[in-house]
Amino acid sequence: MSLKTQITDDMKAAMRAKDSARLSTIRLLQAAIKQREVDERITLEDDAAIVAIVDKLIKQRKDSITAFEGAGRQDLADQEKAELQVLQAYLPARMSEAEVQQAVQAIVAELGAAGPGDMGKVMGAAKTRLAGKAEMGQVSAAVKAALAR
Repeated sequence: MSLKTQITDDMKAAMRAKDSARLSTIRLLQAAIKQREVDERITLEDDAAIVAIVDKLIKQRKDSITAFEGAGRQDLADQEKAELQVLQAYLPARMSEAEVQQAVQAIVAELGAAGPGDMGKVMGAAKTRLAGKAEMGQVSAAVKAALAR
C-alpha cells in the first residue's frame, strides 16, 4: 500500500473514530500534498516525495514548538507536539547516528572529497541517497565532521 493511500485510509479511520485532533493533522498533510500537486501540475505517487512533504511539516512543527515555548504559550506548543506525533507515524524508520556516519564516510570516499570546499558536492549526493532515511541536520553534521579530518 502506498503512503498516500495509507494517509487517506487513516483519515477515514479518524473520521469514524471522531478523533478531531488526528483528523485535522491528516487533513493538513493531505492539503500540503494536494498543494504540491497543483503547484507543480503532477500527481505524487512515489513515497519519497510524500516523505519529503512530511519531513517539511515536521520541521515546521519543531520550529513552532520552540517559538511557542519561548513565548510561554505551552497550550499552543502542546497542540504542535500532538500534530508532530501524528506526522512522525508516516516517516520510515530513521537511520541511527552510526549508520549515518558510515553512509557519509562511504559517500566521501566514493567522491574523493577532501576538505570543507567539497561540502556542497557531498551534501548533494547524501541528500539523494539518504532523503527520508535520515534527518538532514544529522547528515550535515556528519558531513562536516568527515570533511574536517
